[in-house]
Amino acid sequence: MNTPADEGIHMKLRIHQFLSKCGEFSSKGDVKQAIWSGDITVNDSIVKHIAYEFNPAKRTVKYRGKELFLPSNDVYFLLNKPSGCICSRLNSQELEHRKASVYEIFRDEVEPSIYESLITVGRLDEETTGLLLVTTDGKLVHSVTEPDKKIKKTYRVETEEEITEAQLESIRQGVDVSVTEYGSLEEFQTRPATIELEHATSAVLTIDEGKKRQIRRMFTTLGNHVTHLHRLSTEKMVLKDYNLEPGQFCTIKREEIDRTLFS
Repeated sequence: MNTPADEGIHMKLRIHQFLSKCGEFSSKGDVKQAIWSGDITVNDSIVKHIAYEFNPAKRTVKYRGKELFLPSNDVYFLLNKPSGCICSRLNSQELEHRKASVYEIFRDEVEPSIYESLITVGRLDEETTGLLLVTTDGKLVHSVTEPDKKIKKTYRVETEEEITEAQLESIRQGVDVSVTEYGSLEEFQTRPATIELEHATSAVLTIDEGKKRQIRRMFTTLGNHVTHLHRLSTEKMVLKDYNLEPGQFCTIKREEIDRTLFS
């Protein structure tokens, strides 16, 4: 799905045209005043010439320090992921085994062109529930899942056995994960996380990374077993604020994502 920003790869815009399209200003007069006042920067250099031309796909425009964007044709959904769904398209083997996919939730609810372009922003494993962003915007996926961004995700973890003080301390310090699954050994060290007990077998855990099945593997390494895992929030985007039942989704604006995840 092409967006105006994608089209910008092949064209230059004058700064006043960009500012008129970005939705920040209510009139052309406000646009001119912002430029003349030195409130507009392109790649952090002040631009005061209305006719200044640049490629918006390659340069960053800010108004008083706030980054501005051209409007996008991409769509953004917030899903309360139900249990029993995988976060990938179904292959023939998965269809044979009657697996369910989060994408099927959208099949009859959105245009076919949108359905074909949807991608999940990161993944929750099959039995994990809760907050999941689904979009046509590949750049957003990269922005959220890039390890260096350290986006915080908060989960409610329920376990088979009581969570001990030693387990809590290990998670807060970083766990040397060592698990054998399907005959192969997986080893990695997790970054320090925050965790608070709700009761003996339940805790709220925040991590800023997303290795495969990380939370389940952390508890397995520590001698406990996760019985249920539910994502409560990503940064300041909190699932309960949207009143979604499991399997329900809502449209969400990119501006809201930027405000809650990146500001």
